[in-house]
Amino acid sequence: MHAFWKSFIPVLVLLAGHLQAQITQRTRLAYGDTPPPSIPSPASSSTEYSSSNDTKIETSPLLRTPDVKKMKIGFDWQAAANQSFFGLAIQHGIRMSQRKTRTELDGPFFEDYRNAVSGLDGWGDTDSVFTNYVAHPFQGAVTGFIQIQNDPHGIRQEFGRHGVYWRSRTKAMAWAALYSTQFELGPVSEASIGNVGRKRGTMGFVDLVMTPVGGMGLIVAEDALDKKWIQGLESHTPGLNRRRVYRMVFNPQRTLANLLRFKKPWHRDTRSIDWQPDPSTPTPAGVS
Repeated sequence: MHAFWKSFIPVLVLLAGHLQAQITQRTRLAYGDTPPPSIPSPASSSTEYSSSNDTKIETSPLLRTPDVKKMKIGFDWQAAANQSFFGLAIQHGIRMSQRKTRTELDGPFFEDYRNAVSGLDGWGDTDSVFTNYVAHPFQGAVTGFIQIQNDPHGIRQEFGRHGVYWRSRTKAMAWAALYSTQFELGPVSEASIGNVGRKRGTMGFVDLVMTPVGGMGLIVAEDALDKKWIQGLESHTPGLNRRRVYRMVFNPQRTLANLLRFKKPWHRDTRSIDWQPDPSTPTPAGVS
């Protein structure tokens, strides 16, 4: 086995153990020794009005659970940073398995890093259309969901026209932009590990733009699918395994973000996997 893997794999194992301990500790702080309260059906959600501008917003059942006051009030920076770093370690681990990355590790670090960063020029780079316009938006969506799942306000938002939802998803896009900038140009980046950009024409602005912008588009699309389509499928599907498949297949980026916080891939913060629909709720269009 390559010497890199002998040293890198134990680091991943230790990091995973550390994150699991953090999650366990935060769960105990939030709920004590009792399990988290069960989440009622999404059909039981109600309409509320924000006190600031009387904007009509749709709220999920989690807003009305008795223990919601025990949740963190502000954004959980530590958890978001841990999950982002975990994802970053995985990405660079994959890059280090590539010969083109390993061959660039020799030489003076800071001089090569500076030359790589200075190579940022123009729109395109040498990556494929799929990498620039599909894979990078996927990355942006995953990192955007990291922001959402650590924001006690954003995590309870479902797709809709109200401003609260769109402000939440704009924050997610900003987090994705921050992550993307670090991944491309930061101290633990493609520029510093592998010196992407030192060869002119290999680094452009396309990734810095498409990652957050395309990522937000995918987040909104998955939110809409989850509310308008997946919930409808679940309401007509008593089998829990099929519900799990629906959630993972139609919300793949949310699924990956769940794994980064050591949640089940089909986890939802607004409803449990075994929720039961309200018979009076109309069936969403397209669901039979």
